[in-house]
Amino acid sequence: MTIAPDHPIATAEFFAGIGLMAAALEPRGFDVQWANDIERAKYDLYLANRPHAVDAFKLGDVRGVLGDQLPNIELATASFPCVDLSLAGNRKGLTGEQSGMFWEFARVLEQMNELRPRAVLLENVHGFATSRGGKDLRIAMERLAELGYSCDVIAINARHFVPQSRPRMFVVGLRGDLPAGAQLGVPPISDVRPGWVQQIHALNQDLPMHYIDLPGLPDGPEDLRRVVQRLDADDARWWDEERTAKFVTSLAPLHAARLESLAAGEKTAWRTAYRRTRHGVATWEIRADPIAGCLRTTGGGSSKQALVQAGRGQMRVRWMTPLEYARLMGAGRFKTRARTDNQALFGFGDAVVVDVIAWIADNYLLPTLRPAALI
Repeated sequence: MTIAPDHPIATAEFFAGIGLMAAALEPRGFDVQWANDIERAKYDLYLANRPHAVDAFKLGDVRGVLGDQLPNIELATASFPCVDLSLAGNRKGLTGEQSGMFWEFARVLEQMNELRPRAVLLENVHGFATSRGGKDLRIAMERLAELGYSCDVIAINARHFVPQSRPRMFVVGLRGDLPAGAQLGVPPISDVRPGWVQQIHALNQDLPMHYIDLPGLPDGPEDLRRVVQRLDADDARWWDEERTAKFVTSLAPLHAARLESLAAGEKTAWRTAYRRTRHGVATWEIRADPIAGCLRTTGGGSSKQALVQAGRGQMRVRWMTPLEYARLMGAGRFKTRARTDNQALFGFGDAVVVDVIAWIADNYLLPTLRPAALI
């Protein structure tokens, strides 16, 4: 699917991170004319991959952004912080200091007055739907309604595109007349609208809401073979014997048996592993299926994933590399070099999956914003 090149869709990217939203949208005819993030390390990676955007990227706190500073845009995206919404977070919701940045996004939209974009795309964790008993999503959609937007909610797990379990929900807000094919009422259950999403629509019918029928999602890759960076056996990134022994001895019986079975296999296999604290003791756990768990920002606990390579009577362990993180985010050609590996891992763990955004663009945004340009 392509779009006529003389009709680019002017886009603003709030909470831009390292630029994976732009990486998904720009090949499809979107023109990211403005971007903002507060993290210098993310800004550096963003410009390393999109040097032409140096004038468009505004490094700094979104609280300092004013509506009249933005260009005339048709789409605004916002992957606002999930810390206060995540089930692993503090659950303060939109009253929290970080996830509360949604209100700053809404403030900027309000200040844009008649120049508000035709469409907005919000991305966050599933916890956005349940935070404070569903109140946070409700008041967010109420605020968008005040700004003239009708909302649709969809949910997509990135495992349909990459070997990573990364469930996310999206809110698409549209101003003005709804596009052809948009429907009111409660949508049927589908790949992108499971029962809990259908329930969101059902419980908020007093708000401006709509839905658009969308195709089914692909099955996705079955394992990590196209993600793993092949390293020589003597590469210094593999853990030494002492560290590997500590890894093995920390495994609970179930995970130790899992490792033993993998090592006894006739072919090399890969699994991701993550740290957990069980009864006050730090342990390692090996994922049962051959895909990665949800990448997170590095910072301790289970946030940083290791790779286990096992088979033919051998096993090795190491941290996953920035390139592997990039591939798990659908950005295998992305320049990953940062001042430290952890900065690169942080950027990818806090980003959107390119393939997911591309799917939404192809099946929702383009048919809505440029229906005549699709060929």
